[in-house]
Amino acid sequence: MTNIKTKNRITNIAIYILLSVMVIIWLFPIVWIILCSFREEQGADISYFFPKTWSFKNYIDLFKPDAYYFPRWFANTLIVAVCTCILSSLYVLMVSYAFSRLRFKLRKPLMNIVLILGMFPGFMSMIAVYYILKALNMTQTLLALILVYSGGAGLNYYIAKGFFDTIPRNMDEAARIDGATQNQVFWKIIIPLSKPIIVYTILTSFMAPWMDFIFVSVIMKDNYNNFTVALGLYRMLDREHMNDYFTRFCASSVLVAIPITGLFISMQKFYIEGVTGGSVKG
Repeated sequence: MTNIKTKNRITNIAIYILLSVMVIIWLFPIVWIILCSFREEQGADISYFFPKTWSFKNYIDLFKPDAYYFPRWFANTLIVAVCTCILSSLYVLMVSYAFSRLRFKLRKPLMNIVLILGMFPGFMSMIAVYYILKALNMTQTLLALILVYSGGAGLNYYIAKGFFDTIPRNMDEAARIDGATQNQVFWKIIIPLSKPIIVYTILTSFMAPWMDFIFVSVIMKDNYNNFTVALGLYRMLDREHMNDYFTRFCASSVLVAIPITGLFISMQKFYIEGVTGGSVKG
């Protein structure tokens, strides 16, 4: 008995040490970025960890209008993310509900096709999407970004469908007997019971445009006024600008991380419930 307790104690200590090492490795880049954001000395190539001179200058400079105007990029990102979040969440929830509850002839083949299409990376369609937007004279606009990000959202139906499958169908049938339409069942019965998967869908829909760099770089080209923060921060690290803008880039990274981190932490509980609730056999 004593040997088992000793063995368990040693195992737990080893696990804690391993986890502590992993936490330090993960946190090290974040701490370094935060420290650099308060560093007054310019340049990216430095040989020390802690700043020699602390200052808020990098944060103040972000709000001075110049070629790299952070508030404009932040506002663009927020507009695109909010609009995409609303449209994508509606698409995903409605497509998932249709596949979960409705029965029609091509349901299974359509589900398989959509699932396979969803496995291909989105940037494979990048050139085709660009020429379509160019034909419609919509390149270099925020509307184009919103349409691109939300247009294929329905392909990510499988987790929400798994969640809807866990809601008893008897509730739908009782409502239909009482005279409710399928549309009323969805909005007045299913949606109020699906808070975890709705929060999960909103979070993932919001984060996708917030972090994307590939599509926005193709669609916006050199239109600096319509850049999002992901593309704007990347341009700060161009070879000719990196030495002058690196510390400002670090300050931007800290500010960009605050809203998305706060949103994720406040809704973490529902996020986990949504993922686990949707991980059932459909």
